[in-house]
Amino acid sequence: MGSTPWRPWKFVLWLGVASMLADIAYEGARSITGPYLASLGASAVVVGAVTGAGEAVSLAGRLVSGPIADKTRAYWRLLLGGYVLTVVSVPLLGLSSVVWIVSGLILAERAGKAIRRPAKDVILSHATSAIGRGRGFAVHEALDQLGAVAGPLAVAAAFAVTGRYAPTFGMLAVPGVAVIILLLWLRNKVPDPSVFEPVAAETVEDPPAAVGLRRSRRSALGRPFWWYLSFAALSTVGYSTFGVLAFHLDQEGLVSTAWVPVVYAAAMAVDALAALVAGSLFDRVGRRVLVVVPFLAAAVPPLAFSSRLSVAIAGILVWAGVLGIQESVMRAAVADLIPVERRGTAYGVFAAGIGLAAFAGGVLTGALYETSLPLLIGVVGAVEAASIAVYVVWSRRLSSAVP
Repeated sequence: MGSTPWRPWKFVLWLGVASMLADIAYEGARSITGPYLASLGASAVVVGAVTGAGEAVSLAGRLVSGPIADKTRAYWRLLLGGYVLTVVSVPLLGLSSVVWIVSGLILAERAGKAIRRPAKDVILSHATSAIGRGRGFAVHEALDQLGAVAGPLAVAAAFAVTGRYAPTFGMLAVPGVAVIILLLWLRNKVPDPSVFEPVAAETVEDPPAAVGLRRSRRSALGRPFWWYLSFAALSTVGYSTFGVLAFHLDQEGLVSTAWVPVVYAAAMAVDALAALVAGSLFDRVGRRVLVVVPFLAAAVPPLAFSSRLSVAIAGILVWAGVLGIQESVMRAAVADLIPVERRGTAYGVFAAGIGLAAFAGGVLTGALYETSLPLLIGVVGAVEAASIAVYVVWSRRLSSAVP
């Protein structure tokens, strides 16, 4: 191990605290973007398109930031730049009543995530190399989600007191400033996260799953990676955005606007718990834990779009469980498929595929929600069934590629 006096777990925990502070800001904002857009006159299709496009920008933008991270190794600069864009965009959301301006700020906030995420994932992959990637990514995700719980609760309290969006969004600038200060401190303490690797980054052997690569490791990601991406993207197409779920709660009158962030906070708590459980299982049983994702995703529409509050809440909590798995072990699995020198690019490409799928899913569920709920349930079920078939093919091909 390198000369840093920091232990990997200490670094992972502090980076998780930084993510927690950031989540207080941007997840607090995201918890009410659905009702906020609706209050400005947006339809379910517009809400689904904007929130889906936001995820697409967040994820597809990493096609650019991932290779940049690999080429420049400027992980800290990319991480800080992305967070700055996010924490500046959030407080500005409440200062406009024009749908397209608010939509642009939502996309800008998501663009900040696109800039920083591959760099952060590479940093995490270094720090978790010696402690178990499933657990390391899961603990980071759990801390992330503590902020995603605290942020919506703070937003709910602020909106309940003021009844206005502008001061509610404005108070989220405080944790935004705090995260930048903390990241600057972390960069000063650990300027090169690759020191956490058990051996020098340049001599790290390929993970076993990467043995199936047939072309140059520096120019190809390999067929196992592409099969995995196909599985993950298909499972995401049938997965609603919270904006659409919150739109349903608001339009059906199941909860008041002030309570929507509380529902989101509960969902983020489930997300954190699911990440911890899935991360532990991933380190013990490997990729097999991922097969539950399509089954859970298929259960979301018939539950979450119910006209009964208890059933709708149950569906949202299932949705949160899927999100916890996606944000932890689905990311961890990428590092086990790709050699270290291509990892930033791989995370960028993986996120781009998921982003396009998220956009398609947001538009699809928003449009079908306004058309026919039975049709929505049927289409999502068919898409998730297709993702299971791809998982089976990927798993068999991966097993045959590893001696």
